[in-house]
Amino acid sequence: MTPPLAAVALAIAAIAAPAGAQPATAPATSAAPAADQPKPSPKAQAAIMALQTAINADDTANIPAKLAAAQAVANTPGDHYWVARLQLNAAIKSNNMTAAQQAIDAVAASNALPASGVAELYTQLGANYLKANQYDPAAAAFEKASSLAPNDSNAVLLIAQTRIKQGHNADASAAIQRAIQMSKASGQKPSEDLYRNATALAYQAKLPSSVGIARDWLIAYPSDDSWRNTLAIYRNLNGTDPDNVIDLLRLSTVTNAMQSANDYEVYASKELDQANYGEAKAAIDAGIAAGKLRAGDSDVAQLLAATRGKVPTAADLAAAEKGAAIPNAFLRVGDRYYAAGNYSKAAALYRQALAKGVESNLANLRLGEALARSGDKAGATAAFNAVSGTRGDLAKFWLVYLQTHA
Repeated sequence: MTPPLAAVALAIAAIAAPAGAQPATAPATSAAPAADQPKPSPKAQAAIMALQTAINADDTANIPAKLAAAQAVANTPGDHYWVARLQLNAAIKSNNMTAAQQAIDAVAASNALPASGVAELYTQLGANYLKANQYDPAAAAFEKASSLAPNDSNAVLLIAQTRIKQGHNADASAAIQRAIQMSKASGQKPSEDLYRNATALAYQAKLPSSVGIARDWLIAYPSDDSWRNTLAIYRNLNGTDPDNVIDLLRLSTVTNAMQSANDYEVYASKELDQANYGEAKAAIDAGIAAGKLRAGDSDVAQLLAATRGKVPTAADLAAAEKGAAIPNAFLRVGDRYYAAGNYSKAAALYRQALAKGVESNLANLRLGEALARSGDKAGATAAFNAVSGTRGDLAKFWLVYLQTHA
C-alpha cells in the first residue's frame, strides 16, 4: 500500500509592513535644515530656498529654471543633498516614482546623509512601488535599503512580501530566513510566523531544504501543529521506503502527529508486510482509541483479522530470538520486542543486528528509537547521531523528540 501525501496545513501569515515602510509623502521643509540634516553652503542657500519656494507653491512653470539655478551653484555635499531632496519632494507631490528614484539616488550620491537615512528613503520608495503593484522596482529599492542597513530586518521582510506578490516563493523563503537570522543575532527570538512562513514558502517552492527549514521551526516552537506539519513535509518529500514510513509513523505516534485514519492504516499495513503483527495491531488499536478508526469498518476489520492469533507472546519472542541466524532476523526480532513495549530487549537485538552487518543507518535509527522509549537519552542521542545518508533527516527529527518529549 503506497502512503498518500500527508496533509500540510500551512498558510502564509500576513507579513506586516514595518512602521518605517509607509509610502513616502513630501516632507515639510524650511529654510533652516533639521539638526540631523546637512546645511547648504551660503553661496547656494538663496538658490535652494528659491527652488523650495517654487516646489511648495506648485509653481511648475518656474521649477525647471529654479532647479537649474540651484544645480549651477551647488558645490558642497550639503548643497547637492538639498537640491536632490527638493527634487524628491517635487517628485512625490507629482506622484512620479521614476523621478523620485532618481532623486533618492542623487541623495545617496551626495554622501551627506548617513546610510540609515538613505536606507529609509529607499524603503519608502519601495513601499510606494509595492502599493502600485510595481514589484520589480519595489524589490530593487528594498534590496538597496537592506544593503545600506544590513542589521535592519524591515527591508528584508518587505523583500519577502514583494517576492510573495511576484510568486517567487523560494526567494521569499530565503528573505524570511535572513530575517530570522537577523533577529537571532540581535538577541531576540524570531516570531513563530516567520518560521511558519519560511517553511510554507520553501515547501510550496519544492525546495530540497524544506525539511531542514521545517525542523528549525519545530525546534523553536515545538507543538502538535508544528510536529504534524513538519513530519508531513518530510513524508511528502521523501518517497515511500517501507522502513522510513515505519520509523516516521513511530515518531508521529509518540509526538501526537498522526493526522488521519489513513496514517494508522498505512502504519498497520507496513507492519503486516514485515510480519510484525504486534505493532500492526498496536497501530490499529491506537487509531481506534484516538477516534480515527472504527473497528466495524471493513478496512479496519480486515487489518485486525490479519493480526488475529499472530501477535507473539513472550515465549514466541524468546524462540524467535534464539532462532535468529541471518543479520536481518535480529533486526526484525528487535522490531517485535519494540512492538511489545520491551524497549531494552529491542535495543539489545538492534545492537546485535548492527554487529552482524545490517544496514548501519537503519539499525542505528531503530536502536535510537528503542533507547529513546526506554529513557536512555544519552544512548539514543549517540545512536541517532550515527545515522547519515537518506535516513539522516529522520534521525534529526528523533533528536528533536528527545529534546522536547523524552
